[in-house]
Amino acid sequence: YPEHMPELITSKSSSTRAKFTECLLSERRNVLFIMADDLRTSLGCYGDTVVKSPNTDQLASKSQVFLNAYAQQAVCAPSRTSMLTSRRPDTTRLYDFNSYWRVHSGNFTTLPQYFKSRGYFTMSVGKVFHPGIASNHTDDYPYSWSIPAYHPASFMFEKKKMCKGEDGKLHVNLLCAVNVTEQPGGTLPDLESTDEAIRLLKTHANDDDPFFLAVGFHKPHIPFRIPQEYLSLYPIDKMTLAPDPDVPKLLPPVAYNPWTDVRKRDDVQKLNISFPYGPIPKDFQLRIRQHYFAAVSYVDAQVGRLLSALDDLGLADNTMVVFTSDHGWSLGEHGEWAKYSNFDVATRVPLIVYVPGITTDYDWFGESTFPFIDALSKSEYSFMNDRVIRNMVELVDVFPTVSYLAGLRAPKPCPDVSFQEELCTEGSNLAYTFRQREKGENAEAISFSQYPRPADTPQMNSDLPDLKDIKIMGYSLRSWDYRYTLWLGFNPKTFQVNVTDVHAGELYMLASDPGQDKNIYNNSDHSVLMRKMATLPRVTWGLTKCLLGLDPVTLQDKQSLQQVSLYAEPVQPLPDVSDQFSHAALLTQRLHHRVQLLEELYRSVRERHGY
Repeated sequence: YPEHMPELITSKSSSTRAKFTECLLSERRNVLFIMADDLRTSLGCYGDTVVKSPNTDQLASKSQVFLNAYAQQAVCAPSRTSMLTSRRPDTTRLYDFNSYWRVHSGNFTTLPQYFKSRGYFTMSVGKVFHPGIASNHTDDYPYSWSIPAYHPASFMFEKKKMCKGEDGKLHVNLLCAVNVTEQPGGTLPDLESTDEAIRLLKTHANDDDPFFLAVGFHKPHIPFRIPQEYLSLYPIDKMTLAPDPDVPKLLPPVAYNPWTDVRKRDDVQKLNISFPYGPIPKDFQLRIRQHYFAAVSYVDAQVGRLLSALDDLGLADNTMVVFTSDHGWSLGEHGEWAKYSNFDVATRVPLIVYVPGITTDYDWFGESTFPFIDALSKSEYSFMNDRVIRNMVELVDVFPTVSYLAGLRAPKPCPDVSFQEELCTEGSNLAYTFRQREKGENAEAISFSQYPRPADTPQMNSDLPDLKDIKIMGYSLRSWDYRYTLWLGFNPKTFQVNVTDVHAGELYMLASDPGQDKNIYNNSDHSVLMRKMATLPRVTWGLTKCLLGLDPVTLQDKQSLQQVSLYAEPVQPLPDVSDQFSHAALLTQRLHHRVQLLEELYRSVRERHGY
């Protein structure tokens, strides 16, 4: 860079800085894409005062932090496929682990595939795509990756008897803090993945072509097979229960996930917990929370090792870093554990984006950008988030945003029917948020999530039903002020949602109920809303009643109603498309772009309850 570049960067002229920002945004960058597994926003940079995450906090202090980012479905394969294709689950048609989108839905281009097609050398380490059928047993190689994906050899032991119990024998436990030196090979999967990722960074540090390196850590996914020393950061006598550990009285049974994967572990089975609601004994709840937090600190250390290597190799000034997760994980909130729901604790994820020269100034003095911080030996550190976005964003936004920030053209928005479109996005390009500070609350910023269920009441397969068993789909909308969910009839053969078949609803007003414990859906004043709806253009009476879940629902125009979005799309005929899947896709697209009715619902409830 020329000698006057620092002065140009620090110029007080807004036009000069804007031009410089545009130049930086058009510059091609390497990409280090880091994804954790089952990581909620239990990080210091997200306001958690318990968790020790100094390396992630340091990254956040030099990045843009999206405080309200949400997954589109709170389970691994559907969320990862959705994020990496920028298509929602109703487009990928993946709600379980049992199909490959290129065969089952459409030949959709992935984020790494797009970079590969633009001259990047793309590499995958650890769990990036969900392994198995969902990624064609190849992690989508050779489409997405320049070389076959790397998986740590020690992962083969993850589901075996590796955890010492109180009886001195090995078990398949949930809680599994170990002496690493006693593990096969003297290592663990995430340690191996970090080693391999650093090796790849060293190998490609001086390449002429840019690289895209995706690193997927397996933790804090269960079992909590982690180095035992991280438990020392969380003394059990300092642990507390979730602030709302009981199942909410007005939670619809269809909304509850019975955490069957947790129940299957040997140490949990010994507790003889009743199905489906439990609860888990309080002392064991505390230990679960202790082990989860320790697993987060363990992952944070691997992030620190990666970023420190990036620094040492001189790559921190030309490599953007993305840190995120596939979804969250309940730690006893609402009497629930694991993921498998539409609540914030299951759908909200960290999303941190570092862009050198944009989120932080270039290092002109040779100082380290990401020095490694050992939480086990250093207890005092402090970081501040300089750039935060509080408005709602979604993981489908990652593909277009990362593409643009890396210097590529962002994919175009998908049309209503997009099965034949190989490259497009159902998300938004958030690059504009890097150009200027957030001005405040955007009432139109909405995130959408969904979750399938096999029945109205908790079953053994409620957490992860196979496609053929899905009978109900819970569509959830999250705004600044509320979370609103409708549980609707779903046909797994046609992928169609019956908007007249409302099984249950949830409405949480976040100003007074941030934990989403007081469902006021059935308390809403429908008559007030009906009067308001009557003044809205092109919103039918039948549609209004359906959306409110009034029972019974009498519709004068049922056929027309079934052709519109779940959330207030004006009634109009569908385009002439050739198959029922395209009709279903159009319904889904309209869902994600129309929220007028819900805004009216929100305003009417505020008036009724005096918020």
